[in-house]
Amino acid sequence: MARVKTGFTRHRRHKKILKLTKGQFGTRSKLIRRANEAMLKSLWYSYRDRRTRKRELRALWISRINAAARRNGTTYSRLISALKKAEISLNRKMLADLAVRDPEAFTAVVNAAR
Repeated sequence: MARVKTGFTRHRRHKKILKLTKGQFGTRSKLIRRANEAMLKSLWYSYRDRRTRKRELRALWISRINAAARRNGTTYSRLISALKKAEISLNRKMLADLAVRDPEAFTAVVNAAR
């Protein structure tokens, strides 16, 4: 069986790693070993933070809805409860968007829930 050298394959793999770490500081974008560590860490962060973003956005929507609900004389928890009892199915993202962009429509939704 013929001997296989890794020159081409290794060079291609190294180029791929260096391309992924292009904007990193110092040796994290120059040396293969440091670049590989930086790449693995950055991919782990991006995986983790795709999930964290969903949590943070939901918290933002809830705080916006709460602020708008208090302007209309109720609280967030009472509003959500009233919406469920009135069988008005608006998700938190849409409610928060209404609260920010169209306060009159949000007030109409609050009054319909009462």
